[in-house]
Amino acid sequence: MIQYAAIILFVFGFYGLLTNKNVIKMIISLNIMEIGLNIFIISIGFVYDGIAPIISSTVDAGLIYVDPLPQALVLTAIVIGVGTTALALAVAKSIYSKHHTFDLDEVEEAL
Repeated sequence: MIQYAAIILFVFGFYGLLTNKNVIKMIISLNIMEIGLNIFIISIGFVYDGIAPIISSTVDAGLIYVDPLPQALVLTAIVIGVGTTALALAVAKSIYSKHHTFDLDEVEEAL
C-alpha cells in the first residue's frame, strides 16, 4: 500500500519537473521525485514483524530479519540527493545573479 503513495509522489514530482519553467520549482519537483523513489525502495525491504539484522550472542533461530540493503541504498541516495540539490541551488543562484529571474523562458529570451 505504501508503494502506491511512493508512486504518486514520484508522478507528482515528474509532472512538476515537466510543467514548470521556474528553476526553484523544478528543484523542488526533483526532490519530491527523490522522496517518492526512496520511500518505494524502503518499502521493498520492509518485512512485517522483521527485526534489525544485528547478530547477537543469543540463539535467534526462526527470527525474521529486515533486508538492510534497501536501507543502505536509500541512505546513499539521500546523501547524493543533498549534494545534487546543493549543486542545483548554486546553479539557480548563478542564473538569478546573471539574469535576475528564475524563469527559464525569460533566460532563453535574454540569450
